[in-house]
Amino acid sequence: MGGKEHVVKVIGGGAVEEGRGGRKSLRIKITAEVDGVKSDYEITYGRYGRRNAAIGFAAARADAPGGREADAERLSALIKALTGREPGVYRIKDGRIKIECYEGHLEGFRRYAELADAIEKWLKGTNHSSTL
Repeated sequence: MGGKEHVVKVIGGGAVEEGRGGRKSLRIKITAEVDGVKSDYEITYGRYGRRNAAIGFAAARADAPGGREADAERLSALIKALTGREPGVYRIKDGRIKIECYEGHLEGFRRYAELADAIEKWLKGTNHSSTL
């Protein structure tokens, strides 16, 4: 990440499909230790726009060790380690940091047995080809 190496150890994870107001979302939860800091991370995927694109969002936490910046860097390193792709990281005007994952990241997450079934089910339930 940005020329810096990180040590990533995944401890556990899973994915669940959720529905709110007729919209289905996919919540991916991963417990990992990144650079010696253990944390629980969540990425929530939904369908957005006219192209019905699968986009996942996560937020860096201010209460994490080192603050939002450090949490965003650790989460980005975790996502890159699991999917092979760096996520988009954006600072919002109010100081929050938003992390975005796209369909390519979802394809990478799908390689893991703990996530694959829920991802497949969500993709089929949201009228999308399961062949990302």
